[in-house]
Amino acid sequence: MSATPAAPVPPDHDPSDGHDVRGSDLVDWDFAAAAASRLVRPGPRAARGEIEALVAELRSAGERAVDPVATTARLSTPPGTPPALVVDRPGWIRANAASMGAMLAPVLDDVVARKRDADRARAEEAGRALTPVGETAQRFGSTVTGTEVAGILSWISTKVLGQYDLAPQGTPRLMFVAPNILGVERDLGVDPSDFRLWVALHEETHRVQFTAVPWLRRHVIDSARSIGAEMMPDPDDMSHRLGEVLAQLPGVLRGETDITQVLATPAQRERLAEITAVMSLLEGHADVVMDEVGPQVVPTVAQIRRKFDQRRKGAGNVDKMLRRLLGMDAKMRQYRDGAAFVRGVIDEVGVDGFNQVWTAPETLPRPTEIADPRAWVARVHG
Repeated sequence: MSATPAAPVPPDHDPSDGHDVRGSDLVDWDFAAAAASRLVRPGPRAARGEIEALVAELRSAGERAVDPVATTARLSTPPGTPPALVVDRPGWIRANAASMGAMLAPVLDDVVARKRDADRARAEEAGRALTPVGETAQRFGSTVTGTEVAGILSWISTKVLGQYDLAPQGTPRLMFVAPNILGVERDLGVDPSDFRLWVALHEETHRVQFTAVPWLRRHVIDSARSIGAEMMPDPDDMSHRLGEVLAQLPGVLRGETDITQVLATPAQRERLAEITAVMSLLEGHADVVMDEVGPQVVPTVAQIRRKFDQRRKGAGNVDKMLRRLLGMDAKMRQYRDGAAFVRGVIDEVGVDGFNQVWTAPETLPRPTEIADPRAWVARVHG
């Protein structure tokens, strides 16, 4: 073995325990997915034959939802779009850990770059070399963060019925979470076949939104990353922001304020309002379409909607607290407010007039227009 002279090493740098940190190093997403999959309960008990029938019917429901959604929304999913996936809770967790990692990577890279620049400036001011983050310390930190993410993923994975995964890292896919659909249809006492198709109609509407409107997926991803980068505090401000959050946490738990309002500055709240308006549009549109398809396709749709809305209101205290902490109460408002906006616009200008909303980012509803559909009509239609 030949020897090569070593480069000079700063006295505060241990060459065996240091490396350049990247944003992806801040969270161990693989660990988070594995830990969440171990934490989560598998779901309601069912015989093997019942599970196989459920999976087969959900796949069929995904296919059967395509034409009614296209007819009702007057938007079509392009040919060649991948079929829906039927997953269990660990499958949903793995897919979302991968997507969250890809979504947040540029945001976390920005955090790491700002931290490195701040550390370098302090080191230069003190006349010493910059000390790289130790690999062992970084690995420990990313595991701790991954554990926190695992807890969130494991809880949410028990609530989601279906999802159109935007998959910033790859191919978007429609997913149905089989055990959750089975559990809810049992709890509600509704017709299983009708409920499964009803859920499929909602999720197919999301798929058609993002596939029939080519620019929308990139717009949502870029907007989410942009506000995420803005909301990440400067490293030196981290402890101060944490103190502010803790001080307002009781108000969040009592439902007096929203967690996003606690985390954001006034300027960031304006940006959040813009993104919330878009998400309200997407969720409200999906709710309207799934109901407007009507009893000719889902005979018990009125009963399902009534019982499903009652279930949303009837969450237990612990469930309500977690929803508030994770900002999911705001998501419930998106369904309600967005549906009112969509119906209000359609009443004014019809479905084709409403579909002008998909023309460009500029025709998406502004925050004030969600509560005032006529203002959107006046701006877009004149």
